[in-house]
Amino acid sequence: MTALKAAAAAFHTKNPDVTVDIRAVPFANLLSTLRTQGASPNGPTIAGIYDLWLPELVRDGLAAPAPSDVAADVKAAWPGNMVDDVTKQGQVRGYPNEVDLYALNYNKKLFAEAGIPAPPKTWDELKADAVKLTKRDGGKVTQQGFGVITSWASGAVHPWLSLVDSNGGQLLDGSTPKLDDPKVVAAAQLYADLIKSGATQPSMSSANANTTGPYLDNFVNGKTGMIIMANWWQSALKQAMGDRYSDVGVAPVPVGPDGTASAGVSYSWLTMVNGKASPAKQDAAWKFLQFLNGPDSGKSGSSAMGDILMSMGILPSRTSDLTAHKADLSDPFIAAYVAELPNAKPFPTVLGGEAMSQAVQKHIENIVFGKETAQQAMTAAQSEVASILAKAGA
Repeated sequence: MTALKAAAAAFHTKNPDVTVDIRAVPFANLLSTLRTQGASPNGPTIAGIYDLWLPELVRDGLAAPAPSDVAADVKAAWPGNMVDDVTKQGQVRGYPNEVDLYALNYNKKLFAEAGIPAPPKTWDELKADAVKLTKRDGGKVTQQGFGVITSWASGAVHPWLSLVDSNGGQLLDGSTPKLDDPKVVAAAQLYADLIKSGATQPSMSSANANTTGPYLDNFVNGKTGMIIMANWWQSALKQAMGDRYSDVGVAPVPVGPDGTASAGVSYSWLTMVNGKASPAKQDAAWKFLQFLNGPDSGKSGSSAMGDILMSMGILPSRTSDLTAHKADLSDPFIAAYVAELPNAKPFPTVLGGEAMSQAVQKHIENIVFGKETAQQAMTAAQSEVASILAKAGA
């Protein structure tokens, strides 16, 4: 927030007729805030959004098309897949900023104590290692081998879908759900097997999107051996673990029996301009975003946005930002994620995507808490997601 305010102040110095007020909104409330305040006279003019929400915001007129000079800037300075991600209905809708992807995080100290020489590369190795890493005090598990996340849609769905993708499955084929595919059901069964063995503890899974929550506490306190998580939580790990941060290792998501390569889920964020704002506000907003994302607003050739993202351990997406921060990207934690970028599979962004994600979350959590078998959960999820996407017009 401090760095963003500094960038806004620097822009104001050069453009004294424009003032940028910054407001932080908790992630869990962000989409609802845009929906309820976007059309009001005092609603936000600029918003940083999760790419999953873009189709819906474009449909509702809340994500304005970029003017031609901004569109040309985006197409010239970002990789093609990032440009595609912010292009809807044939028009660029904003500036891409961060890109995140999932990988296996593991505690090297706990691995050494359990006599495990290297992180698992396959599901069979994952299950065996998870059991070895699990510790009990009488009948109570005090250290779980493999942690999952609940009470947070993307936190629950993205790690599980990373296993699906690494088993050759997929969530959607175009706009057709594939949750009843055997390669997908197998990932659900993997969760069920880990729960049954006691290597994954539902009581240690709770989270929320604003504060991360107990699943983070369990990992940083050495009570979770492995977890599949995105690169953005590096700063939280560093802050929470201190000197013990050196115990954290990163490896590709283990490959399932029907998969050929690790394929963690990726997603991105972008900064858009409110299509309901006045023309004058929209013009000023695009001008600020050009400055914020341009190569002259940061340090040593980086954009100010690139500097902000890297300060949080988040990967920037502008090509020149990656060059400017080449030395920082060699950090072992980040470098492991950068190495997996070419293999990552983007989370599908379609109309109804948020509701789809919540439906899948519900059934994954039903497996975790023993309310459904793997097959029951995926059969029900297939039906619900098909209905959601049809209703949304995906």
